[in-house]
Amino acid sequence: MSGFVDALVIVVVAAAVIARQFRARRIDGERRWWILPVILVAFALREPVMLDAHHHTASALLFGAELLVGLATGAGWAWTTRIWAEPDGTVWSRSSTASAAVWAVGIGLRVGLFALGTAVGVRQDSSALLLGLAGTLLVRAAILARRGQSLRPGASLSGAYGDGATRPVGRECA
Repeated sequence: MSGFVDALVIVVVAAAVIARQFRARRIDGERRWWILPVILVAFALREPVMLDAHHHTASALLFGAELLVGLATGAGWAWTTRIWAEPDGTVWSRSSTASAAVWAVGIGLRVGLFALGTAVGVRQDSSALLLGLAGTLLVRAAILARRGQSLRPGASLSGAYGDGATRPVGRECA
């Protein structure tokens, strides 16, 4: 039953997060963007054994690959998300068509990893997938928060020339 519950959680969270991101959303530095990833990590870590005891090395490699795919998907998703600042200083984001492509590639890679694991006889549970999804959400939120800070009025530019200067507020094309 745990596998079914995990699969249901993964599908519901992914569908909700993806659907929400294709609408304009305010990036708020005070939001607790890390809460959902922490909940997913806690949900994944409730499993007593994450690696297949009979295929320890292959299982660990697949687990690591899943985490890397999750982190790369989160970074790709964040960098393909369009962000802009309104005249009142609020920063907004909305995923782009390229973001959908990043998700499609990420899902394809995850399916490929599962198929590879099945082909070599590795028992796989949903812990790696949950941790990968948590990594995706955490990396995306962190990068967007960082990108959003650079668009806020009064944000200083990094570098020697113009220290203390502010970046003009306007729409960013991504």
